[in-house]
Amino acid sequence: MRVTIALFDIDGTLLRAGGAGRRAVELALGEVLGGREDVDLESVEFAGRTDPWIVSEALTKYGASPDDALISAVLRRYVSLLPEQLAQAEAFEVLPGVASLLTKLSERTDLVLGLGTGNTERAAYAKLARGNLDSFFSFGGFGSDHVERAELLRVGLERGRQRAAEAREVRTVVIGDTPHDVRAARAIGAECVAVTTGSFDGSTLRAAGASVVFTDLRAPAVLEAFT
Repeated sequence: MRVTIALFDIDGTLLRAGGAGRRAVELALGEVLGGREDVDLESVEFAGRTDPWIVSEALTKYGASPDDALISAVLRRYVSLLPEQLAQAEAFEVLPGVASLLTKLSERTDLVLGLGTGNTERAAYAKLARGNLDSFFSFGGFGSDHVERAELLRVGLERGRQRAAEAREVRTVVIGDTPHDVRAARAIGAECVAVTTGSFDGSTLRAAGASVVFTDLRAPAVLEAFT
């Protein structure tokens, strides 16, 4: 039997966190840097990046050396602040078609659902829980596994293979909304289903190498991409 391992990005693909993640990082960075209240990360790229990468860039912006210990300190504080920021985020939303698609995919015996996200594992599940999506995912590759997106996808793929140990053939599909998702998928030999629910249009995602591009996950043809 062939099994499909589906690795989903979170931000811009499954949901929009309404700025909660950025705000929690800003607060965490301000605290770790001695109580600064002027931290503003609007100029730091978040889309498609991993949490450790974002924190490293943010530390550099504010003149701090982004060593592993300092990055870890900011990330620990970030994940402790995130749930409150998520609860306060009025613009938080689960994107169209997501709950329905995940429900249908979770019912299949020839497919395993996982995550391939730049969020640390704790941040990922905090965001998913806010949208009542956490029960769909039992494994993944996370920003806490590796700073590079392709490498965290490899981790997610290996964890998926462990759950599909009886399969004679494994197919991998990465679902994301940025060129970083697409290029990382290609780097591990996976197909990539891209959606334009994030910051990038279809032509940009196709140019990056997306196998197929959808406006959102409501399209009936989305299911065909997993068969």
